[in-house]
Amino acid sequence: MFGHRRNVGGFDRLVLAATLLVLGYRNRNRTLGTLAFIAGSDILATAVIQRCPVNAVLGIDTCGTGG
Repeated sequence: MFGHRRNVGGFDRLVLAATLLVLGYRNRNRTLGTLAFIAGSDILATAVIQRCPVNAVLGIDTCGTGG
C-alpha cells in the first residue's frame, strides 16, 4: 500500500535530530531555539517511524532498502 512504505533512513537523521533538540533546548527562551526544537522533534519522529509524507509525495527515498 502507498501509505506504509518506508522512505527515510540513515543514522545521520538521528544525529541531526539530536543536535537540533539540544540546541533548541539550550536556547528555548529564543524564537530560533524554539524553532530548532520543533524541527528536531519532527526529524526525530520521521527517523524513528522511517516514514515522511513529504518524501512520499516528492518520490524521495533515503532508506535504501526499497521498503
